[in-house]
Amino acid sequence: MQSIENRLITIKGHPVLIDRDVAKLFGVATRDINKAVKNNPNKFHENYTIALTALEKKKVVENFHHL
Repeated sequence: MQSIENRLITIKGHPVLIDRDVAKLFGVATRDINKAVKNNPNKFHENYTIALTALEKKKVVENFHHL
């Protein structure tokens, strides 16, 4: 559990796991997580996913070195 907590970052005021970390938890490739979300949007509660704008993504990458 501590490993998960160490991976949480705050985006838009919410604790978030990025897709890469979710994929590691489930033992699958990141592309598979993203494909599942894209192909099955009704299976994922709207509060379970977040899409970043290009500017938000840039800021996240600049501020979180493990990305």
